[in-house]
Amino acid sequence: MAREDPDRRRADRDPGPRRLRRTHRRRRVTGAAPRIAAFADRHIGTDAAAQRRMLDVLGYDSVDALVRTAVPAGIQVHERPTSDIPAAASEAEALAELRELAGRNRPGRPMIGLGYYDTLTPSVIARNVLENPSWYTAYTPYQPEISQGRLEALINFQTMVADLTGLATANASMLDEATAVVEGMLLVRRATRSASNVFLVDADALPQTKALLRHRAAAVGIELREVDFAAGAVEPVEAFGAFLQYPGASGRVWDPSATIEAVHGQGGLVVVAADLLALALLRSPGSLGADVAVGTTQRFGVPLGFGGPHAGYLAVRSGLERQLPGRLVGVSQDAAGHPAYRLSLQTREQHIRREKATSNICTAQVLLAVMAAMYAVYHGADGLRAIAADVARKAEVLADALRGYELPLVADAFFDTIRVSVPGRAEDVVHRARERGYQLLWVDEATVGVSVDETTTAADLAAVAAAFGLPETGDRRIEYAGAEPVRAVPAALRRDDAYLTHPVFSSHRSETAMMRYLTQLADRDYALDRGMIPLGSCTMKLNAATEMAAVSWPEFSRVHPFAPEEDVRGYLVLIEQLERWLAEVTGYDAVSLQPNAGSQGELAGLLAIRGYHRANGDLDRVVCLIPSSAHGTNAASAVLAGMRVVVVACDEAGNVDLGDLREKIAAHADELAALMITYPSTHGVYEHDVLEITQAVHDAGGQVYVDGANLNALLGYARFGDLGGDVSHLNLHKTFAIPHGGGGPGVGPVAAKAHLAPHLPSHPFSQRADHAGGVFDGGPISAAPHGSAGILPISWAYVRMMGTEGLRDATAAAVLGANYIAARLRDHFPVLYAGEGGLVAHECILDLRPLREKTGITVDDVAKRLVDYGFHAPTMSFPVAGTLMVEPTESEDIGELDRFVEAMIAIHAEAHAVAAGEWPADDNPLTNAPHTAESVVAGEWTHPYSREVAVYPVRSLVRTKYWPPVRRIDQAYGDRNLVCACPPPEAFA
Repeated sequence: MAREDPDRRRADRDPGPRRLRRTHRRRRVTGAAPRIAAFADRHIGTDAAAQRRMLDVLGYDSVDALVRTAVPAGIQVHERPTSDIPAAASEAEALAELRELAGRNRPGRPMIGLGYYDTLTPSVIARNVLENPSWYTAYTPYQPEISQGRLEALINFQTMVADLTGLATANASMLDEATAVVEGMLLVRRATRSASNVFLVDADALPQTKALLRHRAAAVGIELREVDFAAGAVEPVEAFGAFLQYPGASGRVWDPSATIEAVHGQGGLVVVAADLLALALLRSPGSLGADVAVGTTQRFGVPLGFGGPHAGYLAVRSGLERQLPGRLVGVSQDAAGHPAYRLSLQTREQHIRREKATSNICTAQVLLAVMAAMYAVYHGADGLRAIAADVARKAEVLADALRGYELPLVADAFFDTIRVSVPGRAEDVVHRARERGYQLLWVDEATVGVSVDETTTAADLAAVAAAFGLPETGDRRIEYAGAEPVRAVPAALRRDDAYLTHPVFSSHRSETAMMRYLTQLADRDYALDRGMIPLGSCTMKLNAATEMAAVSWPEFSRVHPFAPEEDVRGYLVLIEQLERWLAEVTGYDAVSLQPNAGSQGELAGLLAIRGYHRANGDLDRVVCLIPSSAHGTNAASAVLAGMRVVVVACDEAGNVDLGDLREKIAAHADELAALMITYPSTHGVYEHDVLEITQAVHDAGGQVYVDGANLNALLGYARFGDLGGDVSHLNLHKTFAIPHGGGGPGVGPVAAKAHLAPHLPSHPFSQRADHAGGVFDGGPISAAPHGSAGILPISWAYVRMMGTEGLRDATAAAVLGANYIAARLRDHFPVLYAGEGGLVAHECILDLRPLREKTGITVDDVAKRLVDYGFHAPTMSFPVAGTLMVEPTESEDIGELDRFVEAMIAIHAEAHAVAAGEWPADDNPLTNAPHTAESVVAGEWTHPYSREVAVYPVRSLVRTKYWPPVRRIDQAYGDRNLVCACPPPEAFA
């Protein structure tokens, strides 16, 4: 985590980057570096000539003058005399520096286990999903008509998880295993009738999960009791639920069915965390009586990535599906009656229920869930069973060899993990293994853990055995034939039911078929590789190929999150540099990269505030003030942090109502914990009273949380820490160029002032003391010490290639683009909110309610008609119902901006044509949108408008047309008729 002294580190930890910083500072002084690096020119879509055209429309002499008019003068910052961010590097230079950092990592052969395993990603999936912008630049499928490929992939994921867990319904992924366990705990708490606040936790659970449970349970008043379930113990008190690990962290495999029955007998429900690959051989949690199953799909072809991103999973028995957190993909039908996928039930429920929300999860791990699902499609049931059996046999062979040398095991029944008793020798064994290039788990002075996976070879087994003292040659060397039956899994727990029986898991086995299937799915989607996605509050900007390059390098991708410090020095330097850079641009003193989503960053920040107040003895400070316009996760996060939400009104201009704020502060002065405020506001304007707002909260003893969702409108011009912010989360998947991946991954770092730094996330397995819980006592917020570290090279490269000037210019270009669109569309669609000089920030809200009143055309009609014009719709009805929030970002060129403006003007004219009676109100291009190819080709055309008007409303589409695969989807039908697994092939006949 970044500290106040940026040069605190010892020279032997970071020799290279120090030299780099000094070199770049000299270049800046001598003027050798250009003002804007070549990369920034390519990242920012509008060049000088285009910006001049746009400024002429707005009446400003320069982009800087425009932004400095919009941003209140009292909060503006100017260039710092010195900076920890070096001058912008070229793409080649940045890649060379990343190569140097990668070279400091020593991936070795990770055999630590604890929920993380090396895996083999089929090349066809790596090339056509992970490295394919059609998949990684897509957005969350809130417009389902243009997200059918992604949604089908996710319903494959849900089917895979439901089949393997033996439960009725699975959601479309969770953030990781440990947070999925927390969500499972919260789910059973609200689903059970028990009045108890006790939750039983398996003593053999993963240690990172237990640490996360302790941190999260304390905030919501849940009492945890650890129980050695494998020893047959069941707590003789009423509990609302219990959590079991299957197999255990120790590798032990045991039959939990009696324990589950006992918990049920006391009125509780049971959550089981299950290894998904083990379930190819072991009886499913559902068959054992579990109510909820959770876990990770990481070992299904998703690289380790030093801890993430990985797709967690959560599945429930019948009757609990409406309690599911996160996203759920279901089957509905389109306007022609054809099957079509869409998000179901509690989609974005935190926006609807706000402080009554049961989860703050606002994202998933879609890209990684797609990879895991396609791993199952690629291998099928037989392939998964063969991989699982092979892994189990490798563990058995190693176990037999060790027992042959009188090295006892902690458990004789296991799947892929063994723990070996070596009294007094554990450290030596782990050291000897590391000398051979293998990372084992040092459990304690007397015990060493070893986990095998699909990548483990006979040579690996021999090397590990040698580390325990077995001879490397001779009659007793390790031999692995790979054909013996599995013996270490008890017969009573061996799986005998079928799974993955849907044809999708057996129809794409050849490389050709798999490649074509992935391409067909991608073709059904709309992503940034097709055109602009102008979503307000979401910042869909360029994800440059150079930024993405290092993600696939094995020195970054095949690293275990609990690897020893000496093996991950490159990662730690990259993390420290990125933390320091983010601290500088936000005006904070400390940064944690651990939260693996924006919602988790929010929660981490609020938990830090909670910890700070409790450390000061202010136990009654539990009220969190939140403006009525706030993002829905704000209220949900506050509740999960143990706070009580009090809503603050907004005025007609969209600003926080100062009078109402002061009244609420006075009414709750002794209870005030925090204010959550988004800056620029959720309405897309720079509030001029922000300093007065934050000071009023501080005067009352509260802390200020500044939501970082809109940082792309501020970077280089103002800093959260200077606004009076005490803590903020940042969205690396928005401002700092990490792709949205079709709805995830995300990274939501939390940044704070020094007084809150001790309460930021810690982790029991962190490689550095300042992240491990000694200095930082906040407890973990994610399963891995550094969250989704595998994608941090993207943001590192973005900042490194942009430099401070490039970051500022990106903000200016984004603000210019939003104001240009607002100015050109204001005469057709009122711009709902504006600040100084009638200017907006990086996004504008177009009010479509007057259009509906005059023409009957709704915001939904406009959004779907935009598809016919080749666009993804802006954000609909947030933060105001009946509006579109438009954010063009800095990456789009003026041609794309003009194309969008012209489409909106044309749609405005079409709506008025309906009002004038040229087309019937129930049969026109807008209410029938979007139009598929089938709809204009098949059968007789009976509509009062032409086929050309339907699908080619502008001539430029003739050669570049995106064809939606389905017509408008019936949302309500899908909720009334809930189907959340792969429909049979005949449904699409």
